[in-house]
Amino acid sequence: MTNDIFDQKILCGKCNSKMEKSEISKNGFIFRAVVCSNGKCNEKIIHPTDEAEYNKFINLRNKEFKVKMRLVGNSYAVSIPMEIVNFMNEQQKKMNEMVKLSFENMGRLSLNFNTPNLEGNPNARVIKSREIKILKNGKFVHAKQFSDSAHPERNRNQIIKKNINAIIKKNIEDDR
Repeated sequence: MTNDIFDQKILCGKCNSKMEKSEISKNGFIFRAVVCSNGKCNEKIIHPTDEAEYNKFINLRNKEFKVKMRLVGNSYAVSIPMEIVNFMNEQQKKMNEMVKLSFENMGRLSLNFNTPNLEGNPNARVIKSREIKILKNGKFVHAKQFSDSAHPERNRNQIIKKNINAIIKKNIEDDR
């Protein structure tokens, strides 16, 4: 029988108060954590196993996979690399269940496994923000993309820098 370090009493390193068990959500991951009960120092410790799994996810997310699309009957099938399937199995996700497939943008499909059902909660919503590069008039433009499931009319792309190519060129010249 192995003991988990989070089963023990943990004291805050800053104020010496007892830390309370908690959960922190980031990018769809639920981290086990302990948070200082003092409330003034806001010290948090994330479970090392959860942090290691999250780092595996970040490494996979930063990789770009080239996969084949095949015609199977009247549908197309896309092969999912074994590295991703193994990670999903480690996370105890069920691969035989239905998944959510949707058009995210022109030329971009989104495939979601085990997405929470938002219809059951009238107050539930998904808010996303990400930085993107857009090809506009033959030049890359740096932009932020905002989306809100509760208010789709508020979805927008906000241009941050007009000409990212000129900025990159200037940075290269400054480094010389």
